[in-house]
Amino acid sequence: MPLNKELLDILAFPKCKGALALREDESAFECPVCQLAFLVVDEIPNFIVEEALPLESPNVAARRPAMP
Repeated sequence: MPLNKELLDILAFPKCKGALALREDESAFECPVCQLAFLVVDEIPNFIVEEALPLESPNVAARRPAMP
């Protein structure tokens, strides 16, 4: 089940308050300003700043879809 687009329209990144950028595979939200990835687990976004992963983290890279 995809994430609710109406809900995504009213949410923002918790640290910088910027607009959300959801990965195409809906595995995480990536914030280019904060350089953090907020993972989506069981269709639930985790916006706890202390649990976000740096974008260059191996855990984040492993969850990214392969580039063609």
